[in-house]
Amino acid sequence: MNEDCLKLTTYFGEGDRHNGQFFADELIDLYERHAFHTSILLRGTEGFGSKHRLQTQRLLSLSEDLPLVAIGVDSRRRVEPVIDELRQRLPGGLLTVERSRMLTGRIGVVELSDQHDVTKLTIYCGRNERIYGRPAAIAIVDMLQRHDMAGATVFLGVDGTSHGQRRRARFFGRNANVPLMIVSVGAGAAIAEALPKLGSLLERPLLTLELVRVLKRDGAQIAELGHGPAQKDSAPELCQKLMIFASEQSRLDGHPLYVELIRRLRGANAAGATTLRGIWGYHGDHAPHGDRLLSLRRHVPVVTVIIDQPREIQRLWPIIDEATATTGLVTSQLVPVYRAVADGNADGRSRLRVH
Repeated sequence: MNEDCLKLTTYFGEGDRHNGQFFADELIDLYERHAFHTSILLRGTEGFGSKHRLQTQRLLSLSEDLPLVAIGVDSRRRVEPVIDELRQRLPGGLLTVERSRMLTGRIGVVELSDQHDVTKLTIYCGRNERIYGRPAAIAIVDMLQRHDMAGATVFLGVDGTSHGQRRRARFFGRNANVPLMIVSVGAGAAIAEALPKLGSLLERPLLTLELVRVLKRDGAQIAELGHGPAQKDSAPELCQKLMIFASEQSRLDGHPLYVELIRRLRGANAAGATTLRGIWGYHGDHAPHGDRLLSLRRHVPVVTVIIDQPREIQRLWPIIDEATATTGLVTSQLVPVYRAVADGNADGRSRLRVH
């Protein structure tokens, strides 16, 4: 199946509640009730929101309310009725709605138009899914690198749905079917070539395609910041979403790049930022990497997400540009954004407020 779909991405805190229930549970319950093709809940490692309170795994006192990111994907007809319900329940944070192309089942030759010069390919599968005896995530990342993708990062979920069924991680158990997500970026032609191969490798393939712009790659400027590629039928209130792919070992002024980037963005009064830690991946010409047995230092990929109005992204760009002067992959998209509380607009849409 090859159809137009929508991806809902919600950014909130681990301690956020709605009607006395943890919002994370309520959100995945909602996706399960509507039998979303796929959804995944990711626990962030560092970040802050509009209240500018730092949330980080590095300090025990600040690790009790880590940032969470939940992603739900399905056809437009199934997702659109859920948007208003989700927006009304959201106790805090942001909700973005991104137009995607969803591929499931048998995947043949896929035509990508000329505008898809750079495409973000996201692959959803199970934690213990295997390809020719190897972990599927590692095999897929290797294949993506052979097809000259600019980067690929594997994220392990803690909850979610797969083909409409709930897949929650348990303290005891193999958690074989807990959802896993691989995000990669590459030229449209290279991705089109890789898709049939991916379809043949996965037992139940579920992939999405989105149009993005690569701004920087290992310090080299690839495109101007601009406002990113527009979506034809997007809402009037658009924000710019930047994703900075790097390694946990990347350094800035002697500190981990993502830690120093979050600190500087917070000091510059940015509206918010979230860092997610992957378990395997690469960017640029670097070899795929992740934590290894008996390793004394973490060597996993990390991705920092920044969402704000284009003029604010322009203001913050010198910080991001300096942080990625020698390393990292930076991508840009325009996305419609909803807030938990309206600021007087009749339709409930509100602008990001910078505090």
